[in-house]
Amino acid sequence: MKDFLDFLRSRTFLIQLGLAVLVLIAICFMTLRWLKGSTNHGEFVEVPDFSKMSVMEMRKAAEDVGLRYKVLDSTNYDPEYPRFSILEQNPPAGTKVKENRKIYFTVNPSGYKKVTIPKIIQVTRRNATSMLRAVGLDVQGVTYIDELGKDMVYYIRYKGKEMNPGDKLPKTSKVELICGNGTIPGRAIIKAESQN
Repeated sequence: MKDFLDFLRSRTFLIQLGLAVLVLIAICFMTLRWLKGSTNHGEFVEVPDFSKMSVMEMRKAAEDVGLRYKVLDSTNYDPEYPRFSILEQNPPAGTKVKENRKIYFTVNPSGYKKVTIPKIIQVTRRNATSMLRAVGLDVQGVTYIDELGKDMVYYIRYKGKEMNPGDKLPKTSKVELICGNGTIPGRAIIKAESQN
């Protein structure tokens, strides 16, 4: 034990201990400098506002400031934005990020997604209107024809063309309901003939 304590107090041990501490300090200093350089510590890039840019414009702008990007598809069409333009970005504009950070973009599709016309034939006008609105279609008008079922839907038209349940239309399309007025078809003609 006495030999061990003498060794700890010896000049050789103290020199080796001092060198080990110096080497440790040097390694820590070099590691910190490397981390600072490789992670761009304290160096940030402000994320530009990519809103309404085309995908090509966004790519150039992102590369110019040293950012990476990933384009995500969107099913929600926004008519206030140009087709295939940037709808959303994450992180948002003005955020300070490290260079080479990946920015996620949501792109406006070319138009509204298509929805399926529900089964509304032989359904009341009121229920048909609710069913159409539920899938994203609007009733622009109602035309009445001579049919016994009052306010019953007999068919629908889109831009003057007759459509069938199961057909697809762009969301927010305006359709016309063709409904019965409660009159038996042909009755007025029979009365007119009987008067002659």
